[in-house]
Amino acid sequence: MIETHDLSKQFHDFMAVDGVNLNVQAGQILALLGQNGAGKTTTVRMLTSLLYPSRGWARVAGYDVAKNGHDVRASVGVLTEQHGLYMRMTAIEYLDFFGQVYSLSASARKLRSDHLLEYFGLTESAHRRIGEYSKGMRQKLALARAMMHDPGVLLLDEPTSAMDPESARLVRDEIARLKSSQRTIVICSHNLTEVESLADQIAIIYRGRILLQGTMEELKRDVLGPPEYEIQFTDAWDASRLELPKDVEMLSRTATSFKVRVKRPQESNPQILKSLSKTSASVMAFQEEPRTLEQVYLKVMTDAKGRENVH
Repeated sequence: MIETHDLSKQFHDFMAVDGVNLNVQAGQILALLGQNGAGKTTTVRMLTSLLYPSRGWARVAGYDVAKNGHDVRASVGVLTEQHGLYMRMTAIEYLDFFGQVYSLSASARKLRSDHLLEYFGLTESAHRRIGEYSKGMRQKLALARAMMHDPGVLLLDEPTSAMDPESARLVRDEIARLKSSQRTIVICSHNLTEVESLADQIAIIYRGRILLQGTMEELKRDVLGPPEYEIQFTDAWDASRLELPKDVEMLSRTATSFKVRVKRPQESNPQILKSLSKTSASVMAFQEEPRTLEQVYLKVMTDAKGRENVH
């Protein structure tokens, strides 16, 4: 649904996006992470044919962004950080207006707006002015507007920015519900916990370049190394007596626990448990140490800045 090769954008002597390669399949959610000014918004604008690439190419829903701008925009729904709701309109008037922008017939506009208002739980508020809506309701309406023409691709820029936790949860749930085998979603966000719960693929962009891309598990493995596990005992036990598999590294020990790094958990963890069962150890817990997207992101950015300082 989204494919780019060497996608680049230069403004005078500033390279905003430099050689971005993306491949997002139908039914996937891609999260694009990076600092302010890293190139996320410029990338999204090229994917919506609002900006032409200076170099490289991109295809969205099969259409070239430089050659088929009208078809690209007809295939894409966009939610910007400042979503531009018209506060004096009712939700029905607002969706009908954008249905006209997309050249939908009167009957198609009514059918589509009724469906979206029901889908997002806004039917009972459809005749109220948007200025009376809560932040969560406004964001859901903005999502409905982005979907008015039933696009195959959704591009969402900070979809839960400045929202209270309850409203943000509502919008996250809607985004997860919107994903389907036909619809592809790209999210630009600074909320790493949100991204971790939603995204199938994650790309980290820095100074216009993609530093790393993959699934959450791939990023954890590539950036943080093999997983670590902590084994806890109900009573004091000398872990030095335990014979560990060759690919397992002992990291630390206390009287009632020890921590190991395991290169091949599927092979080695059963062996560790089998060895423990042959001893007097009373195991209370055997659990993987939690590793988050925040840890991955901060390490990637620290390493990138470190390389810059060296040069």
